[in-house]
Amino acid sequence: MHITRALALVLLTLASAAWAAEPVITPEVDRRDVRLPRIPSNDFTVGAFVGTYATQNFGSSLVKGLRLGYHITEDFFVEGNLGRSQVTDASFRQILPGGIFVSEEQKLSYYNMLAGWNFLPGEVFLGRSVARASALYVVAGVGGTRFVDQKHQTISFGLGARVFVSDWASLQVDLRDHRYALDLLGKRQSTNNPEFTVGATFHF
Repeated sequence: MHITRALALVLLTLASAAWAAEPVITPEVDRRDVRLPRIPSNDFTVGAFVGTYATQNFGSSLVKGLRLGYHITEDFFVEGNLGRSQVTDASFRQILPGGIFVSEEQKLSYYNMLAGWNFLPGEVFLGRSVARASALYVVAGVGGTRFVDQKHQTISFGLGARVFVSDWASLQVDLRDHRYALDLLGKRQSTNNPEFTVGATFHF
């Protein structure tokens, strides 16, 4: 009985030694560095834009303006905008003598403060070897519009795309709607005034 236990102990010891002696297989797989797209971390932005502003019932006209922003995190930012356009009632003057406005063209200006979310950061490839950080984002906020010597509280919202040409500059395209009440045609109604712009933004 003692001989059997001693023999089992010897066999167990030999098996353990043989197992420990086996070489550890090291996988020979080259590790690939994966670079995640990252929006540059410059917090403040300043930029300019130009495009078209479609005033409901009065057609589209050129709009231009300035924007100032601050990136709270990589995903969230706030932005202030100032815009100006010239609106005409020429189409009404073909039907109504004297038109709607005192003069044929009237200034329209607006300001707003928007909150934004970069919901789809990524990269845009320019050829095979050049990639630039990019982002799709949505914005929404409040502001005011001055039109025909009247001030209108305005809700603004929209979406846009931004492409970084360097760590300190980007190009962006925006489609936004400015919604406010207007009563120039004898009835107060809520109007939707879409705006399409392109612009350049500088980060610092």
